Amino acid sequence: MKLKLLLAAFGVAALLGLDLFTLGLFSCSVGAANHTPQISVIRVPRGGIQPQAVVDGAILHLLYFSGDLKAGDLFYVKSGNWGRTWTAPIRVNSEPGSALAIGTIRGGQIAIGRNGRVHVAWNGSAATEAIGPMNPEAGKRGAPMLYSRLNDGGTAFEAERNLMTRTFGLDGGGTLAADFSGDVYVAWHGRAPGAATGEAGRQIWLAVSRDDGKSFVAEAPAWVGKTGACGCCGMKMFADSKGVVRALYRSATENVHRDIWLLSSTDRGQRFDGRKLHEWDMNACPMSSMSFAEGAGDVVGAWETGGQVYFEEFAMAKPAPVSAPGEGRGRMHPRVAVGADGEVLMAWTEGTGWQKGGSLVWEVFDRKGNAVGERGDAAGVPVWSFGAVVAMPGGLMILY
Repeated sequence: MKLKLLLAAFGVAALLGLDLFTLGLFSCSVGAANHTPQISVIRVPRGGIQPQAVVDGAILHLLYFSGDLKAGDLFYVKSGNWGRTWTAPIRVNSEPGSALAIGTIRGGQIAIGRNGRVHVAWNGSAATEAIGPMNPEAGKRGAPMLYSRLNDGGTAFEAERNLMTRTFGLDGGGTLAADFSGDVYVAWHGRAPGAATGEAGRQIWLAVSRDDGKSFVAEAPAWVGKTGACGCCGMKMFADSKGVVRALYRSATENVHRDIWLLSSTDRGQRFDGRKLHEWDMNACPMSSMSFAEGAGDVVGAWETGGQVYFEEFAMAKPAPVSAPGEGRGRMHPRVAVGADGEVLMAWTEGTGWQKGGSLVWEVFDRKGNAVGERGDAAGVPVWSFGAVVAMPGGLMILY
């Protein structure tokens, strides 16, 4: 109840142009009796949707979408005071309207690399001039996988580049990761000429840069597994502090095995091993997305299966999926963050769907995977959007 009152207060303050942090209203402790961390809940600035947030030291970096859902723009802002104030937005895409939000899983993704360099990748819209390679089945060129990075001065993003050179059929969301050695990884699922038709012929492709995104080698298959890939599902890649690169995606083996797979590389993306995490058989595309987070010596990944959301702690000796409590009905787009004591915050959407907004719900879990404290929720997730979560000093933050 306390949290819902605070959310209501936020709506009033937003209309009046007030700063909730300055007023001391919008930082609350959920389930304090159970020693759960403090959780702050804030809105994405300027009415942006599809937030992607990452923390680098004491700086909170945020990417969001704005504009025409089929041909809009990505904007980057940052905050040095945990969302109390934000820098002026910088448009990421150099060509106006080259990003899209429709479908939820085709939007931008952000990563922080060496020396704090900001990297962004996204599925190009139909409005962009940077068209992808020829699709021999459709008889025309398809959507491109676009990439840009913040310039040396941190004042603007460089001209966007299409990284698809030998594959076609980009559909579901591409992804990227970056490490502190100067490596940048951009991945997507698509097909090469001669591949089997349909989703069963799709596979994960990876373009790698060893010079902070200045140049990329042509894309190559990430691994040899013949799992197919769920065409309109997203995927997520993450490079942890130890240099391990991981990716989550949904397969489409025989067009019905929509399982979650984890790819892992310990040699800077030169070779990946695959492990099936969760099975799900259905002859349809669920348009789902995944997420990663690192903290307290652990790396956590999250996904959806059958309307329920799950996470797994990969640093455990025998990792196993942990589900959100209660019956899962329409739970999608899980996002995770790891607190200072190893607690996991997982937030997800409920009630969202095609051209339909919904609510954001979240739960905190201890190191044993037990839910602790009071479940939180907030109405008003816009159409095609979701939440973002990060760890901050003394607590955790949710943006939506």
